[in-house]
Amino acid sequence: MSDPIAPPVALFGHRPFLFYLWSRSFSRFSSQIAAVAVGWQIYELTGSAFQLGMVGLVQFAPTAILVFAAGHAADRYDRRRVVQLCQIAQGLAAAYLAWGSYAGWITVPEIFAAVAVFGAATAFESPAAAALLPAVVPAGMLQRATAAATGVFQIATITGPALGGFASAAAPAAPYAVMAVFWIASGLFSGAIRLQSEVMVREPPSFAALFAGVSFVRRNPAILGTISLDLFAVLLGGATALLPIYARDILETGPWGLGVLRAAPAIGALAMTFVLSRFPITRRVGMRMFQAVIVFGVATMVFAVSSSIALSLVALTVMGAADTVSVVIRLSLVQLATPDAMRGRVGAVNYLFINASNQLGQFESGVTAALFGAMPAALLGGLGTVLIALLWMRLFPALRKVERLE
Repeated sequence: MSDPIAPPVALFGHRPFLFYLWSRSFSRFSSQIAAVAVGWQIYELTGSAFQLGMVGLVQFAPTAILVFAAGHAADRYDRRRVVQLCQIAQGLAAAYLAWGSYAGWITVPEIFAAVAVFGAATAFESPAAAALLPAVVPAGMLQRATAAATGVFQIATITGPALGGFASAAAPAAPYAVMAVFWIASGLFSGAIRLQSEVMVREPPSFAALFAGVSFVRRNPAILGTISLDLFAVLLGGATALLPIYARDILETGPWGLGVLRAAPAIGALAMTFVLSRFPITRRVGMRMFQAVIVFGVATMVFAVSSSIALSLVALTVMGAADTVSVVIRLSLVQLATPDAMRGRVGAVNYLFINASNQLGQFESGVTAALFGAMPAALLGGLGTVLIALLWMRLFPALRKVERLE
């Protein structure tokens, strides 16, 4: 019987992965703090819900425009340097916001300009960082490494907004100062990563090379199936966007209940990453992914009809755990099925799908809730997620038959 403890020790004792994990951790904390600090300051300055909504659009627009160029850059240039430069750029933008907020001369357009820098830098950082992961872990440990990195992201998701809120309460400049320090620290850790060998594309930039990731995904049914499954599952199963309605009108818990409900999926996800980092899925991984999506959909339906805060918390925790199983398998499968020279561009396609599903999923949930009510909207979303998983099992038999992550 294999030792479930020794592999994680070997993984976290591997210096390139350790530096990578610290780099991504500080960067993720900064982005989570920014989500609170920027929104709070914009609303304080304008009192406008429209301006608050514009924050997401300003950050997403550079991603949609630059993501394919970012994927090509991740394959053409040193990925460590791409990640490092992006993190330093974000740190400098955060320092600018801290300076302006402390001095009192910062304006809304200047905040939006910094947010656009965050979006553009993230568009380049994410594909490069995803493509870098297989190069910084020991052979045969990618699934554990993916689970560990996902767990760190969930810790940042749980604690980062709280840190941002406390810092904003202390002073308007405080959260930006913390973000600047964290992003500069991220850049230093990225620069400290040492690799034995790297594969970089030296082909000249061209339209075909720029969109080679899209062509590669279309030619590989397993990758196309896993990315599109995640897109539609998140698009339809975006019940978390309706949590304010559930907290106030259905569960009648108030603001404290909303906070607890928002934390529940991340807690479930964190618990599952702990399990997967020690006991990775070793067989029938394609079916396990479909099963996880179905469990996610069923848990969404349970949450939809629940009028008990306890049952709702259990359903949301299960949703977070099931989603993590799907995410870990998807990320590992995409990385292992993609040649190293293509990982940046394929990662860019994956990143675009994830962002589109999150943004459009919130929009879809809001529209259906406005038309039918929150409970029918969440119920339909969960049912749609289950039906999509069953349909995808027939449409993508290559994904269903994937046995191992090797």
